[in-house]
Amino acid sequence: MSIAETVRKELYKLQDGKYADFSAKLSPDMKREDFIGVRTPALKEMAKRMVKDGTGSEFIRELPHKYFEENQLHAFIISLEKDFDVAIKEVEKFLPYIDNWATCDQLRSKAFAKYPDRLLPYIDKWLTSRKTYTIRFGIGALMCYFLDDKFKSEYLSKVAAVKSDEYYINMMIAWYFATALAKQWEATVPYIEEYRLPEWVHRKTIQKAVESFRVSDEQKAYFKTFR
Repeated sequence: MSIAETVRKELYKLQDGKYADFSAKLSPDMKREDFIGVRTPALKEMAKRMVKDGTGSEFIRELPHKYFEENQLHAFIISLEKDFDVAIKEVEKFLPYIDNWATCDQLRSKAFAKYPDRLLPYIDKWLTSRKTYTIRFGIGALMCYFLDDKFKSEYLSKVAAVKSDEYYINMMIAWYFATALAKQWEATVPYIEEYRLPEWVHRKTIQKAVESFRVSDEQKAYFKTFR
């Protein structure tokens, strides 16, 4: 039995049909039959065990996967990698196969958090990709690793320069700018005041900022004047 077959068999033992129904509703661009129905904590525990016993590296060599949970498991295994060179190699290999926002957003390697500066050349490449979730991943990387002490105003320009009709890209741009408003107010607020973002992204950014607990009531009231 191959590692893929072994893993799939184990995933089916953890199956929860109602949870699969719920997960499918969160990803309307995927089919219900793409979901087995395994909860995230169980997948993360499985990933830890597979990394520890060595089967994780064997499993992630087998692409593409059939089920959502297999992609999630793949992402969680990579996320545990501490060596930057190994992590970036596996991420680059996996990105073209990512077909949903959840797997894209949960792929967060420990190595990237430790060596964020080494990510920058890859982020520039991801942002110019033709693949929806590769672009989304690049924006997410800037949001996760470069909105605090590593922040530079030029990163705002990089994200604003991304133009797309794809919902999941534009939603990530809005999420990025809403988070940037909370963390880097002075540099970010001109993008709202001067309407530098596409109308849909502009409105969604304001909506997400207004919903954020990290934005003050005074700031929220100010944002609403730009709707």
